[in-house]
Amino acid sequence: MIQHLDKSNFDSTINNNPVVLVDFFADWCGPCTALHPTLEALATDFEGKAIISKINVDKNPELAAQFKIRSIPALFYFKNGEIVGTQNGVHSKSVISSNLNNILKN
Repeated sequence: MIQHLDKSNFDSTINNNPVVLVDFFADWCGPCTALHPTLEALATDFEGKAIISKINVDKNPELAAQFKIRSIPALFYFKNGEIVGTQNGVHSKSVISSNLNNILKN
């Protein structure tokens, strides 16, 4: 299940889980909508191993500004509270899955 993050739960989620994927998105963004089913599938595939989450940039402008989000969708990969990778745009399930597996291994 995808977790929806905001200012109230962002830090605790990032810092209390070994691997977290954050998708910065907006409801009006076509590519963001296209990416959503992929993220849903990844949330199932990585249940118990990684947290798949989303942050709505329109509802959380302070988090969008903190991470200097200029285009969406923007994927941020966190490991032990630190950013270990980013991607902009829509990517296939296999690409994102491979990135998550590599982060889990290292």
